[in-house]
Amino acid sequence: MNTDSAAHRGAGREAHPFAGPRPTTGGTVRRTLLRTALTGAAALGAGLGAARPATAAPTRGSRPGTPAEALKELAAGNRRWRAYRERHPHETPAIRRTLATAQHPFAVVLGCIDSRVPPELVFDQGLGDLMTVRTAGEVLDEAVLGSVAYGVLELGIPLVVVLGHQSCGAVRAAVEAERSGSHLPAHIQYLADQISPAIDHSKEGDARIDATVDAHVRLVRSKLEAEPDLAAKISTGKLAIVGARYELTDQTVHHVS
Repeated sequence: MNTDSAAHRGAGREAHPFAGPRPTTGGTVRRTLLRTALTGAAALGAGLGAARPATAAPTRGSRPGTPAEALKELAAGNRRWRAYRERHPHETPAIRRTLATAQHPFAVVLGCIDSRVPPELVFDQGLGDLMTVRTAGEVLDEAVLGSVAYGVLELGIPLVVVLGHQSCGAVRAAVEAERSGSHLPAHIQYLADQISPAIDHSKEGDARIDATVDAHVRLVRSKLEAEPDLAAKISTGKLAIVGARYELTDQTVHHVS
């Protein structure tokens, strides 16, 4: 997707604080909402360099209330994760008691089931911060759509992140099944069928798999953006749906434009 939808063009935009597109992928950043934050994120990261040690138990601050605030919080958490300065926030007995009666997460993360990419760790968030939905290859179905919609429409969450990752096994299975013409066992074929429209045939070998990871993130994001109830929230600036990718080799989250 290289152009904004009509719903996005009318809304105000702020900068994207993730690490930005990977240097190996071309193209410009898709959203004007997120365009200027590369420099802002660097400045913010400098201020977070002296993060509290893991033994400290920070109290819950104010919940990010806008898409831009939520993005900045996730980016700051990923910087802590990459620097081995995790805070492990919001785990105290007092916070656990508070969460027994209500929850106010600030982001939905739709990610893969891969055991190496747990969103709460990747973004250094704690109890009650994220609503996570995980399927192999972040594949959508009605249950996933309903779960995302619940977070946005019922809990007022301002941000949805579609989080793909390097070396995704579900993407590899889909690409290799298409190449070989083989049929995958049981319900795994369903996953491959959902991923196959995103397969990048302009690449070969591992490069095809790598490019398809990004293409599938874009496809899932575009499907979510097309949902009328979510699109209505986007058009008023109360919601952003963004694509991102986690690199296993350096633990960085990049924006997928």
